[in-house]
Order: sequence, then C-alpha cells, then structure tokens
Amino acid sequence: MTDRLRWVGLSSNSLQAPMVGRGRELAALEDALSEVKTSREARVVSLVGPAGIGKSRLAYEFFQGLETPDEGEEVRVFRGSARGSEDAYAMFERLLRARFGLGDGIDPEAAKSLVRAQVASVLEDRKVGDVLFFLGQLLGLPFPDSPLTKAVGEDAIEGRLVRRSVLRRLIESDAAAAPLALFFDDLDDAHHDSRELLAFLCDLVDAPVLIVCASRADLGALHEGFTAISKDRLRRVELGALGEPESVTVVEALLEPCGDVPEALVDSACAAAGGNPMLLERMIRVFVDTGVLEVTPSATHRPEWRVHLDKLDRARLPLSVEDAVEARIAALSPDERRLLERAAAMGSVFWEGGLSALTRSERPGPAFWTAEEDADAATITAALDELVERDYLLRLPDSTFAGERELVFKHNKERERIASGTSPQDLRSYHQILADWLEHKAGVRAHEEHMGMLARHRELAGARTRAALSYLEAGAIARARFAHQKAVEYYERGLSLLGSRDAGRRVDALHDHGDVLLASGHAEAALAEFEEMKTLAYRLDLPAKGGAAHNRIGRLYRDTGRLELAEPHLRAGLALFQRAGDERGIASTEDDLGKLRWMRGEYALALDSLQRGLTLRRRLGDRRGIALSMNNLGVLLQDCGEYARAKEAFEHSLSIRREIGDVPGVATSLNNLGTVQQDLGEHERALTLLGDALLAAREVGEKNRVALVLTNIGVSEERLGHADVAIKVLTEAEGLCDELGDKLGLAEVLRSLGRAHMSRRELAKARQFISRSVELFTAVRSKVHLGIAVRTLGEITAEGGWGAEHTGKARDYFLRATSIFEEIGNEIEAARTCQAFAAHVRREGGPNAEAEADALEARAASALDKLTRASLPDGWERSPPPPAVDS
Repeated sequence: MTDRLRWVGLSSNSLQAPMVGRGRELAALEDALSEVKTSREARVVSLVGPAGIGKSRLAYEFFQGLETPDEGEEVRVFRGSARGSEDAYAMFERLLRARFGLGDGIDPEAAKSLVRAQVASVLEDRKVGDVLFFLGQLLGLPFPDSPLTKAVGEDAIEGRLVRRSVLRRLIESDAAAAPLALFFDDLDDAHHDSRELLAFLCDLVDAPVLIVCASRADLGALHEGFTAISKDRLRRVELGALGEPESVTVVEALLEPCGDVPEALVDSACAAAGGNPMLLERMIRVFVDTGVLEVTPSATHRPEWRVHLDKLDRARLPLSVEDAVEARIAALSPDERRLLERAAAMGSVFWEGGLSALTRSERPGPAFWTAEEDADAATITAALDELVERDYLLRLPDSTFAGERELVFKHNKERERIASGTSPQDLRSYHQILADWLEHKAGVRAHEEHMGMLARHRELAGARTRAALSYLEAGAIARARFAHQKAVEYYERGLSLLGSRDAGRRVDALHDHGDVLLASGHAEAALAEFEEMKTLAYRLDLPAKGGAAHNRIGRLYRDTGRLELAEPHLRAGLALFQRAGDERGIASTEDDLGKLRWMRGEYALALDSLQRGLTLRRRLGDRRGIALSMNNLGVLLQDCGEYARAKEAFEHSLSIRREIGDVPGVATSLNNLGTVQQDLGEHERALTLLGDALLAAREVGEKNRVALVLTNIGVSEERLGHADVAIKVLTEAEGLCDELGDKLGLAEVLRSLGRAHMSRRELAKARQFISRSVELFTAVRSKVHLGIAVRTLGEITAEGGWGAEHTGKARDYFLRATSIFEEIGNEIEAARTCQAFAAHVRREGGPNAEAEADALEARAASALDKLTRASLPDGWERSPPPPAVDS
C-alpha cells in the first residue's frame, strides 16, 4: 500500500497518495514492537504532530503490515478513537467492540454472550462476573452485579479504581496468549476520563502490549497521568512537514490521471500546502472544485483529468486550512449546503433518520402513509452518498442506533463553518425536532452520551427545565459508570438550568454532584454542594437527606484534617438518620465518628461508635461495610497495644475484601497488617506484607494508598538500618502527598524523613523535616500524630540536632509528648515516650540520672504489661477466625 495508489471509483477524492518521507518514524514503531516481543513488556509510542500531518496514516500503514505478517509471532491489532463522540469512554468502547467482534446492529443479548464467552476464555473463569460488569459499563451492555460490584457501587472513588484494575488485568491476561497492539487515535478529542484511564494503562500494564497514541498535543499536556510513564517505556515520535521532494512526489502521484503533470500545477499545490499531507490532498480537491481539473469520461475504471491551466491564475487557491475550507463550502449547491446545515445541527456525528425528521417537518402529513411516502429517505441517502464520494462525509461502519445509517463529517472545520451560517431561528427549530426524534430512539436512556445529546438539543431549543432533567439523568448514568469528570460536567449544566425549580430533584442531584466532585479531587466545590443540599433538605423537612448532607460534610472535614469541624456535622447527621430510621445511614455515621474519635485519641468513645456501626452492618448483611468496620476496629486495637486482636480484625477484613475482589481494600488491610508487624519489631515480615500492599495499591493506581504504603516501607527500612533506601522511598511518598494536598500524610512522611536523616547523623536536615512535621500535625489537630512528632523532635534534639548547647530542650519535648498521650489515654505511645526519655536521661547523665531513667523504664514496662494482660472493654465480641484464603 505504500508504493501504489488505491483507486475507488472515478472521483478525484477517491485517490490516496503514497506515504513518503516517514521511514524514520516507521522504524521507531517497528523498534518499539520488537522490544515488546523480546522483553515481553509494554511499550508506549506517542505520535505527535499538527492536524493533517499523517499520524493516523502512519499508524494505519504500520498496523496493516502486522495484520498480515510474513513470518514471526502474530500481533493482534485493535483501534479506538474518540472522534465524533462526546461519550466519556468512547475510544475504549470502540476498541473493546473491535476486540470482541461486536458488529453493527448486533442484538444486545448476542453481544453479551460473545463477550461473556471470550472473557471466560481469557481469564479461565477467574472472577468473570466482576470483569463483565465493568466491561459492560464501557461497552454499554448491562451485566448482572457481583459481590464486588455491589460492594463498590456506592463508592465512586473505589468503583473507578476497581474498574481500571479489572481492565488492566484483562488486557494483561489477553496479551499472555499473543502480543497486543492498541492504537488510540484523536486523543485531543478524548474526554478527560478516557485520558485518565489510558494514562493508567500506559503506566502500569505489565504484559507484551504496544500502545500507540496519536495526538496534536504532547501526552503530558493532555493529562498529568501520562507524565508518570517511565522513560524506558515511552517513545515520543514527532511528525513534521514533508520536505519539498516528498511533497512533489505526493502531488505527482495524486495528479497521475492528468498524464504529463504540468509543473505549474505541482508548484501551486506544494506552495499552498506547506508540506502538510492532508492539505496536499485537499489541494487536488480544490483544483477540481474550481475547474482547474476536469474529470472526463473514460472507458477504463481509472479516471482521466483534463487540466485547464488558464483557470489556475483566476482560481483563488487557499493559503491556509481555513482558506481550503471556504473553497470547499463554496463548491456546494444550495440543496447540498442546506442538507449539511441540518446534519451539522445534530453534531459531528449524525443519522439519516434525523435528517428525514427535519425534512418532513416542513411538509404536510400524507393522507395515507404508504411506502411511496418514504421516497424522501431515498433522496436523502443518494445526496449523502454523493457527499461521501466527494469527501465531505464519512459513513461509519457501525451505528449507535440499530437500523439507522450513521455518518460523520470528514473534516470538523467544514462542519463548524457550515453550522456558523445557519440562522438562530432555524437552529432552534432543528433542535426541537431532533430532540423529539431522539427521545423516541430505543435505548437512548441507557447511555450518558445519548442523554447528553438529548439534553443539548432541548437546551438549544429553549426547553430549559426538560434539558436540565436530561442533563441530570446523563450525569447519573456517567456516575454509575465512574466517569467522574463527565458526570461533573452534566451535573453542573443540569443544576444551572434547573435553578430553583423541582427542589426535591435538586437535593438528590446536589448529593451526587458533590460525590463526583469529591472523587475528582475538588473538595471545596463538593463542600459547597453538600451545604446547599443540607439547606434544601431542612426547608423540605427531609431528615434522611439532611443526615446524608451532614455526614458528607463531616467526613470531608475529617479526611482533610479539619477535625474540630467534623464532629458537629457527624453528630447532627447521626441524629437525623436516627429520626428517619435509616439504619444504613446510622451505621455509616457511627463508623465515621469512630474513625474521627480515634484520630483525636478518644479511644473509649471510638470503640463504642465502631462497635455500634459493626453490629448494624452485620444485621444489614453489608459485607463491604463489615470489612471497613473491622479494619477501623483493628486500627484502634493496634493503638491500644492489642496486637493479637488487631491482627485478627485486619485478617478478618482482608478475607472479606479478597473474597469480594475489593483490591483497594486489600491494599489497606495488608498495609495495616504490616504496621502490626512493625509494632512487634518484625520488620522483615512487615516489609513482605507492605510489599504486597504496594503491589495492590499500584494496581488500582490510587496515589493516596501508594503514599501511605511507601511511608510505612520507609519506616521499616530505616529501623533495619537501611537509611539510604528509606530516604529514597519516603521522598517518593512526600511527592505524592504534596501533589494530593494530603497534610496528614505529608506530616507523617516528613516525620519519618526526619528519623531517617537522624540515622545518617544529618541532624540539620532531620531538624528541618521534623519541624515541618510538627507544624502540620498542629494545624490538623491530630493529637496522636502530634505527640509522636513531638517525641521524634525530642529524639533529634537529644542527638544534637539543634546543637550541643540545646540538648537540654529534649527533656521539654519528651515531657510534652508524654502529657499529650496521657491526656488522650494512649498508653502504648506514652510507654514508648518513657522509653525514649529514659534513653536520653542515661546519655545525659547527672546525679540522679540512673534513678530517673529506671523510674521511666519501670513506668513504661508497667503500662506495656497492663496492656498485654488487659481484656477488651465490654461489648467486644471476638470474631471467628477467617477462612483459609489462597494468597
């Protein structure tokens, strides 16, 4: 295909020039594929260049060769493009439909059977139900819930993390049979959610997969997640303009039907196109449209052109892409332009049925609707076929709506120019008719993009309230698919249009909008939505809704370190849930209160709340909630020195999370089991558990969990004497916490970095890190963490971190830390502080040093012994041992 023209009919626009001048770029793709095959690792190639420069053509030529290999290992090729669609995951839907062989108009049940059989074959029946549910969200095919999908269904963040982990595992399993090549075209048109998912896959897929991305902008400019891809994995290939010899070759090939090609014609085309291959092809179309080239009848199937050089001087040749567009629009007849105006009102993608509805709206209805009355549809089809032949339109092989023929504008700038010439009055009429037509299409309410189109047409037709409700419905569909950014866009537009109308519907939308804002990292914007929800719920006397609003506000304050603001909202939410008799809301809020009280060091109150929440969740059969409650209880028990019972709680939580496939939860439980081993001094065992936790956290790609596990790994490495390793790991965690704005996590990392530098006797650095840590812990008002940070400050001061003349201040820090732990009743940390204080007293010396140190150590030993022998408070029921689980 690279050395010859493809002839399709007699039109000038059916010619495609040979690909020339791209040997270096083609070699880069071939090298990347070779690395995939030899290393069995993924590689990512970013094709970058302006519109029309030939990115898609280069990929087409490369992949065409892979589909018919002469020798060597087979590589399966699949393509996804976002062009012509506003769906959040359009390019993944197209790629997956190609992978599973789902053709145009396939029956949904038949499609589900095909997908189910192929997924079961790839995964060998492992967790097929989970994979089908999440794939169905991307494919627009509803599959039944599984234990995992039910568990994460109400948690937007966890659902998104699990879904991308499931897709990654499917790709890796699929590539185990034979290497995959995945081509993602038109990334500039892709939605933020698609870019985020693709960046995750590019960074973490661990299998022989070649991922090729084509875009005008650099990947890093499209989504920050692409910047995480390692340099060993990523190849950047920039396509520039063709040189003059290559441009001449392309034009001469395109003008082959002229016979002896006039040099003036070649020079005009090359001068106007500036080495852009797409513009070179457009120049030939402009020559035809302006009469410079005349297509003449031929006895063969090859076109013959007559050249009229006398018209070349009079023809206004385009000097830019915009000029070429104007020339192309001017070549349309009035009827063709009106037809394209109506198509443009639908969008870049449109359907013949919509054009028929617009055409018939101007005619009186027939006395009898017979087959003869459908002749107008045939007229429209013929006109569209002509425009396809002339390269204005492209007919898509698959249609969104069964039985409809779907087309797309070949060049978006031409669509925009045509649309700009339509009168506002005509546009309003078009949008109203299209909304009515679209509303009656089967399955329109099952897909966010279809509902979004319906909402847009209603809005542009002036039906604001109906448009608002459609936008909110589209937002709900996107939220259920974990397309958070797309859901935010729909909710914002819907709420703006809804205004104060339909307050009940607004309450629900505010909750869901706040939820996806929070999942997208916009905490303050989410807070504003929850506050408005609370106000509306109060006015409408809806206690359960008010309880939900207070709960979300309290949880948001707690998780962002504003503990003093969190409790009043959580208590108010609990009271409202109790008033409404909402047991699920009560259980959730009790658990949130328990976690808050633990963070404040109020252990007895925390235990009471957590136990009540666990009891309710067991009664409700909420397995994911039970796992969460058990995890939180384990954290509390660990802080109280009840290591055996804490380990039991964490293992119970882990067994449930593994059973339901909750990978983010598995990462948390493994991390917590690792910290128990740290507290027992078993750091080698801790590193094994934390290593497994890090793998799980990276699998789902959630940076908060990755940072937490890295921090704990750094702690164990430091205590094993590996300070250099600890600093490297902790520095990575610091960057993540800083990026996420996690003040509590950042403070803990800084404290650990202070200890690591102290181990290397870099006392000035240690002092800087621990001082910053204390400031952050003070700001977020977590007494447990503040006490630990102050104790570490005492240890650094005792080591001479502030200079030998200041070592006496260490005593003040140890006393302050002890006072904090005694105030909150944290005997385990108070005992540890006494031990550190005793070591300092012995080093410092003095008349009564030995007696004072002995007294401190005895105090610590007594507290630890008491904790070891102590039974749990009343009400704690020892959970049964978890079932054996294959790791």
